[in-house]
Amino acid sequence: MNDYKIREALCHYMDYVYCDKFRIIDELVIGKARADIVIVQDGLIGYEIKGDTDTYKRLPGQIKEYDIYFQKNYLVVGAVNIKTAAKHVPPYWGIMYFSETENGLIHIETVREAEPSPKFNLRKQLSLLWRKELSHILKANSLSKCSGKNKAYIAKYLLRCVPQKILQKQICEELLERDWTLYK
Repeated sequence: MNDYKIREALCHYMDYVYCDKFRIIDELVIGKARADIVIVQDGLIGYEIKGDTDTYKRLPGQIKEYDIYFQKNYLVVGAVNIKTAAKHVPPYWGIMYFSETENGLIHIETVREAEPSPKFNLRKQLSLLWRKELSHILKANSLSKCSGKNKAYIAKYLLRCVPQKILQKQICEELLERDWTLYK
């Protein structure tokens, strides 16, 4: 299966799996990489897709970025890459396998469930937010506006002042409610 077919099937699958409020983000820039699919719910889960014609050449760099931005990660592969997939990702990454049957149906199998990334960094996740969203979180926590301060300063301030569980929830709320038609 190619990247496009896997991506389309993965998005339909997510619509079926997630009953609660969630958002699918397609092609999210994270550091020096681009996440194929990100699911936002009570945390962020990254999905890196390797279709049958893709190689693992860029995967080490992608893993490095995914690991620090997302709580959990999955490698999603087609039939050509399933036999070698586990060799290319850390043991805490999940692996999903997509194949197409003779009658055109898509078969989806979770080969390995993802575990929490030991390298996850909430500060990096905060960097995904727009300044307006950071201001929202400041206000929600009755903190000063940080006028004239850059995003990095605001992120450090939030990390010092807001418990991580609350901050994680607020980051997800901002991404769930973001108007993606607007530019930062």
